Amino acid sequence: MTPVLNPEFIIIGNVFDNYFAIDIADFLKQKTDIADLVSLKVFANTEFCPRFTVRGHDKYAMTGKSLDGKTVIIISVHNDWISRNELATRNMILARAAKDNGALRVILVEPDLFYSAQDRGPREDQGKSKHRRTQEDLYKFNGQPFTARLYAQLLKTSGVDTVVTIHNHSLSCQYEYEKALGKENFINLHPDGLYHSYLCDSGIIDPLNSILVSPDEGAADFIRNTAEISAPAFPFILFEKERKNERLVTLKLSEESHLLPEQIRGKDIVVLDDMVRTGITIVECCKFLKKYSPRKIIFMVTHFFSSDEIKRNLSAAYINEIITTNTLPTILNRDNQGRLRKKIAVLKINKWIAGFLNQHLKLGLNIQKPLYFEDISDKNPRSAVHPTKN
Repeated sequence: MTPVLNPEFIIIGNVFDNYFAIDIADFLKQKTDIADLVSLKVFANTEFCPRFTVRGHDKYAMTGKSLDGKTVIIISVHNDWISRNELATRNMILARAAKDNGALRVILVEPDLFYSAQDRGPREDQGKSKHRRTQEDLYKFNGQPFTARLYAQLLKTSGVDTVVTIHNHSLSCQYEYEKALGKENFINLHPDGLYHSYLCDSGIIDPLNSILVSPDEGAADFIRNTAEISAPAFPFILFEKERKNERLVTLKLSEESHLLPEQIRGKDIVVLDDMVRTGITIVECCKFLKKYSPRKIIFMVTHFFSSDEIKRNLSAAYINEIITTNTLPTILNRDNQGRLRKKIAVLKINKWIAGFLNQHLKLGLNIQKPLYFEDISDKNPRSAVHPTKN
């Protein structure tokens, strides 16, 4: 079929049948199926060689110019069947293919930014931080590559002009991408407004009888923003974490907290964080809070990697519910939720991302709220009552 194109942009994915990309394309009114815009070929020798299949009326006159003046948006999310290493390579080759065929601009939308965990190296200049790095911290990365910098530089070299990610807490990553792409071309979206709306509208808590909690210093600014972005403003408690080793932490109350733990009795508690690696810090935080008899404790996290260790730790009775997003889409699979499916809900935020792109590209589309859909297992007692269940 002949693609029906928006004159300004096209949206593609880096894997076939990428529902995350398909949803964003639908919200932005792209009429042509993603599969009809780019062929994701893999040669017999396993090398990736995509081909944009956009054509003009005079096919020879359009050779090498089929994307002239267009913005190409690549949607990249983690999945279980192709490694992040391969997906990262695909992003770079797709960006190069777009630029080699005339694209004016390439935007990579990668909600959970690859290699963000590898945000430091063994040298002092390899990892921006608020404080000078200790020799012990430098030694932890001895012999390793500073991959966050490498990925940012490779994306720039391949033709990516702008990277859009979600709730990336790493100061080092932000610095490296702003250095490689320019400050205006690294866009780190924060879901503080989205979370505030969800907490007020979902019925999961009583907004007038609730407290937000930061489990460590890294989440403190996000807690403040979420608490105060609009009415009603939430009081908050901030903890400071000291990590004894990879799986042992201690917590102490920050002086900036609005309340003392003794004041949470009968309240709804929402612990917020950007990501969860092992779940140990969260469990320690919730275990501490539970001693003061809150009405319920909810853990709300943006990036949820569903490992066996996380499922085992977060199944603890200290946590009543878990709210996450689909930045790692495999969490929508009930098998990946495992024993947590009885208390987990996933906010599908494709529409929220589409809303940002609509504003950023000045498309003028009318994208209505709510900007999320809640995906809940039938095992969850709230599954039958929430108005935005998908």
